[in-house]
Amino acid sequence: MEFIYLLDVLGTFAFAISGALVASDKKFDLFGVIIIAFVTAVGGGMLRDVLIDAHPINWIGDLNYLYTIFTAVVFTFLFKSKIAYLSKTMFLFDTIGLSVFTLLGLQKGLSFNLHPFIALIMGMISAVFGGVLRDVLTNKIPLIFQKEIYASACLAGGITYLILNYYNVTETIVFIISAIVVVFIRVISVKFHLQLPKIKDDLFT
Repeated sequence: MEFIYLLDVLGTFAFAISGALVASDKKFDLFGVIIIAFVTAVGGGMLRDVLIDAHPINWIGDLNYLYTIFTAVVFTFLFKSKIAYLSKTMFLFDTIGLSVFTLLGLQKGLSFNLHPFIALIMGMISAVFGGVLRDVLTNKIPLIFQKEIYASACLAGGITYLILNYYNVTETIVFIISAIVVVFIRVISVKFHLQLPKIKDDLFT
């Protein structure tokens, strides 16, 4: 489980950097950058915990999340011009974080005896709503509403988890396979510019 925790921290770091970069591009001051980085990194998990009445809230119960966010902000300020060269690495961390946040959120929902479908939604909220809050606060249309297969990858990984868990597959194997599903779908969708269909015209005229 320590390895999964490490992935969680790396995902938090990547999400925080993505928030800090957006805030920096919007010319926010240092405080604004920290707030947007914080919301991006832990906003989804915090919303999940509020919805299921879980205490303490994720970042309150583990200060390592705050340390990771502050480190990401400092890293962004020091090396912003260099981060572009690390875009593929950051995308990998971001995608790994997406998968880990989805599955940890799903597991937490199940641990609170939520219906599997509701737990699945909690997993998706954990993974994507930090980015939604970031985009709303910076006056952008959230990424998941306009392009790329993002939340759908989370749902696919979560469904995989529930199916394998139903058949009593070893928990570690369930987690790894489900995470791979999320990462695979996300990478393929970005590589080949795949999108969900959009409503443009009436199907029948």
